Amino acid sequence: MKIEKTNRGFDIICFDDFYGEKCSLQKSSLATEDAIWFGVDDPKPKVLKQNEGWVEIPLPSDTLIASRMHLSQAQVKEILPYLIMFAETGEIDGETP
Repeated sequence: MKIEKTNRGFDIICFDDFYGEKCSLQKSSLATEDAIWFGVDDPKPKVLKQNEGWVEIPLPSDTLIASRMHLSQAQVKEILPYLIMFAETGEIDGETP
């Protein structure tokens, strides 16, 4: 994990996921309420081709794929118990922790 600042001065934590994809957790610049950006930084869409496996799909350079969640404090509070449960037990059982 690497903790940095964005060009605009917002905190950002950069890390790789289980498969080595570049991800981040970043403080949002949203002016109306506190929020964060969380997810894969540069998704690479793939298609499963027979006898080839997963192959990257070439996309136009001006393509945007939304891959980062924009979460409010309330949304983080709602999912946090499940993340804690997983961190402690390796499970998410769907029940309210």
